[in-house]
Amino acid sequence: MKLRAPMPELTGATEWLNGEVTKEQLIGEKPTIIHFWSVSCHLCKEAMPNVNKFRDDYQDKLNVIAVHMPRSEDDLDIDLIKKVAAEHEITQPIFVDSEHKLTDSFENQYVPAYYVFDKDGNLRHFQAGGGGMKMLEKRVNRVLD
Repeated sequence: MKLRAPMPELTGATEWLNGEVTKEQLIGEKPTIIHFWSVSCHLCKEAMPNVNKFRDDYQDKLNVIAVHMPRSEDDLDIDLIKKVAAEHEITQPIFVDSEHKLTDSFENQYVPAYYVFDKDGNLRHFQAGGGGMKMLEKRVNRVLD
């Protein structure tokens, strides 16, 4: 997915956890960060407290959406996804992408991965991997200004 590309439609979820949102609901008022994670991803679990802090610190200024991207058959267990989400306090909406429909729309190959969209729904920053939260925060602050 190229920078400045519009946010794909949030369709194709096998299930939504913690509520469902649409692209239309996310665009217009505030920027959005969409983060991809997986129950089998150690780095995702390590990064989750940072993502949660982000979500809580910016709750009035930023939409935060999680996408569960399975990496193996074991990752398709919805009860396991719910359990890990609860353990890691993922309270934001979770798009369960068991068929990789949204993953394919984003052309995403990584977990964790972070996509920052401005309030108009255009991609302004992408990063993958466990580190780099300072850079992510910098980019988010840039789209908030």
